[in-house]
Amino acid sequence: MSKTILTVDDSRTMRDMLRMALTDAGFNVLQAEDGEHGLEVLREGAPDVIVTDINMPRLDGYGFIAGVRASPVHRAIPILVLSTESSPEKKLRAREAGASGWIVKPFSPDKLVAAIRRVAA
Repeated sequence: MSKTILTVDDSRTMRDMLRMALTDAGFNVLQAEDGEHGLEVLREGAPDVIVTDINMPRLDGYGFIAGVRASPVHRAIPILVLSTESSPEKKLRAREAGASGWIVKPFSPDKLVAAIRRVAA
């Protein structure tokens, strides 16, 4: 049975690239345009892994991660951050919020898929 991945990114181009890379790897893909939309999507079910950007309107990645971790139903879902940001301070803040890992954009589809498989195991 294939795993379901929720991607949360305000860039349509990035969402399209993620969908292509993940569906090519055999995953089911749900998508959200920002953190608020991501939390709405989670009300409908629980994906196996979440991939989120940090810099987004309405609710940024840190707030989204905190919202996921506050939910008893979703708190154990692995969350990978996919961002152009790479400072140690931002990575620490994401880890403290509950992120499982960090991937810097632009991403390699192979590395992204490997990271998802690792955290979903």
